[in-house]
Amino acid sequence: LLSRRYYKSITLSFHNYQQHLPAIIGARSSYSSSSAAATPHYQEAAYDNNKDNDQSPPQPFPYESYNPTNPDPNYPSLGPTTKLNLFQSINSALHTSLSTDPTAILFGEDVAFGGVFRTSQNLREEFGSQRVFNTPLSENGIAGMAIGYASVGGTAIGEIQFADYIFPAIDQIVNEMAKFRYRSGNQWSCGGVTLRAPCGAVGHGGLYHSQSPEAYLCHTPGLVVVMPRGPRCAKGLLLSSIRCKDPVIFLEPKILYRSAVEEVPDADYEIPLGKAEIMQQGTDVTIVGWGAQLRRLELACDLASKEGISCELIDLRTLLPWDSETIIRSVKKTGKLIVSHEAPITCGFGAEVAATLQQECFFHLEAPIQRVAGYDTPFPLVSEKYYLPDEIKNLDAIRKLMELAK
Repeated sequence: LLSRRYYKSITLSFHNYQQHLPAIIGARSSYSSSSAAATPHYQEAAYDNNKDNDQSPPQPFPYESYNPTNPDPNYPSLGPTTKLNLFQSINSALHTSLSTDPTAILFGEDVAFGGVFRTSQNLREEFGSQRVFNTPLSENGIAGMAIGYASVGGTAIGEIQFADYIFPAIDQIVNEMAKFRYRSGNQWSCGGVTLRAPCGAVGHGGLYHSQSPEAYLCHTPGLVVVMPRGPRCAKGLLLSSIRCKDPVIFLEPKILYRSAVEEVPDADYEIPLGKAEIMQQGTDVTIVGWGAQLRRLELACDLASKEGISCELIDLRTLLPWDSETIIRSVKKTGKLIVSHEAPITCGFGAEVAATLQQECFFHLEAPIQRVAGYDTPFPLVSEKYYLPDEIKNLDAIRKLMELAK
C-alpha cells in the first residue's frame, strides 16, 4: 500500500513538473572554457546578513573566516574579481549556467525562494518559474526527473537539500544515472545531470545533517564526484561539472557557505575535473585531503612548519576520477603520506588513496601510510569537536611519521 501511494504521489508530481519544463533543443549546447565573460548579477546588499530576506543560519565555523593564501598557481589571469563566500560563488556559477544555456533548469526542495543556504537566491526572479522551481520532498523524484530531462538533451541541475538525504535517491543514481550510457552502448546519455548536495559537519547538525557520503558515491562507475574547498575553485568546478558529458555529484561543504571567503573572478571560467591541486610545496610529508578538511590540514601544516617539518599539501578536488598521478609523484619525493577526511575511517575514500599509493610507491615509502579520519560511529552532536579529525590529530600523525622514518 505504501509503495502504491508513493508511486502515485511521484506520478502526480511529475505531471505537475511538465508545466515548468522549457522547450528542449535537440542537443545540448557545446561550450568551451573560453566562453565570453558573464556579467555578475549579484548585489552585495542581497547577501547582507542583516537583510530581512536572508533567513540562513549564523556562521557556525569554529575557526576564523577562511581566507586561503595559497591560490592555485595554474589559474590564468581572469580579469576583475569580487570577494565572495561559498554560497555566493555557487550562486554566481548557477547564474552563469542559466544565462549561457537555454536548456538549463534548476530545481529542488525550496530552491525557488533561494534554498535553505541561499545558493539559488534571486535566480527565479531573473530566469522565471519555468526554469527555477521547487519540487516535492522526494530525492528519488529529483534524481529521476534529472535523468529524464538530461536524456532528451536538457541540462538538469538538481539540488538535494542535504547530502544526508541523498540515500533515497541511490537507486536512481546508481542503477540508472551511472549506467545510462553504458547500458545502451553509448547510444543514450544523461550526461547533462548535475546533482548538488551540501555535506559535512556544520557545528550543530547532529547525525542527520552532518554526514559525508562521498565514499558511497565513489564506488559507482559512471559518476563524477567533486568536492571544492572554497569559493574560487567552487565556481570553476561547478561550471565544469554542469558542462561535463558525464553525470556529476557536486558535494558542497556547508560549513564553508559563509565562512570561506575569496576573491572570485567575475568571468565565466572552468577548472578541469579529475585534476588535483598542490596547495603547498613540501619535502618531508605528503598530506592529501578534500573539501572543508583542507582548512584543518592547512593549520596542521603551519604548526608542523614551526617544528621544522616541510609538508606538501594536496587538494584532490575531484574524487572520482581522482588524480593518482599527482599524489604518486609527491610521495615518491617525500616518502611519507597522510590522508585525512571527515567521513568514518572504515571504507572511507582515504582507504582507496592509501591502497593505491601502497601499491605504486611501496619502495619509496619510509613509514606506513597514515589515515586521519572520523570515527566509526554515527555523527555525534554534543561530541562533534572530539569526532572531527582536527589539526591537532593531523599534527600528531605528522610527528608520528617523522619519528617512524628516522
